[in-house]
Amino acid sequence: MPLIKKFEDIRAWQEARILNKSIYSLTQNEPFAKDWGLRQQIQRASVSIMTNIAEGFDCESRKEFARFLTIARRSAVEVQSLLYTALDVGYISQDSFEMHYAQARKTISLIGALRHSLRQRPERAPQEHKNINT
Repeated sequence: MPLIKKFEDIRAWQEARILNKSIYSLTQNEPFAKDWGLRQQIQRASVSIMTNIAEGFDCESRKEFARFLTIARRSAVEVQSLLYTALDVGYISQDSFEMHYAQARKTISLIGALRHSLRQRPERAPQEHKNINT
């Protein structure tokens, strides 16, 4: 597995970015676009996934990074729940729901795998961790 030197190298972040882009595209369509509250909530949750992965990557410890990954995972689950709302009120089709839900599930799985790998490795000294991120 290649060394991750920047947050953009993290596969979970890459998949979260794909999800985020598709959520923004989805919410531009009527009638979703007119539901300001739901649109804003799902967009914010989607952005939160990417942001927390990136922010966590810059943490001083694996434990802290894992905490940010937990927040990112919860935001992805929030996106899944909000997709049910969009489906139930008729803003999206079943096919669209399934596609976006699957992308969120893929992102959740990758976040979980990354979090698991952090727990498996011994903690590095702060100086060593800083060198990895540069």
